[in-house]
Amino acid sequence: MAEKKCCCCELNSEKLKRLDQIIEEHKTMEGALIPVLHEAQELFGYLPEQVQQKIATGLGCSLAEVFGVATFYSRFTLEPKGKYNIQVCLGTACYVKGADKVLEKLEQLLGIKAGQTTEDGKFSIQDTRCVGACGLAPVMVINDEVYGKMTPDMVEGILAKYN
Repeated sequence: MAEKKCCCCELNSEKLKRLDQIIEEHKTMEGALIPVLHEAQELFGYLPEQVQQKIATGLGCSLAEVFGVATFYSRFTLEPKGKYNIQVCLGTACYVKGADKVLEKLEQLLGIKAGQTTEDGKFSIQDTRCVGACGLAPVMVINDEVYGKMTPDMVEGILAKYN
């Protein structure tokens, strides 16, 4: 598993100032927490504890509430992701057509398991449920690029595009 990155690298003063602006723009809105979390994750790439604490303080809620929302919704992440975030759909349609074998091949080639990031920070693998492309099952998504009708034999060639 990849070593945790030092938060001080990502939490530079420019980004922290922008986070303050984001909080200020939303703080009087009803239900501000989710939009602030989305924008913070866009800004930092993930939601480290220091960012969660800053959001909690800025919005006047508890760190437990921020953490609870951040861990409830699958689109939020508390760990840094790779440059290329690979999602393998394990929804019913994809699973019955062999998505688990595609995931196994990815894990074998990259030397990591789902939920992990390669040591060089290049790739992350995430197993996910239904990406809404059941007609293309099994489906793999790399960042915003969708690959359908996947087989394990296709994985290596697709990964080569990202090297």
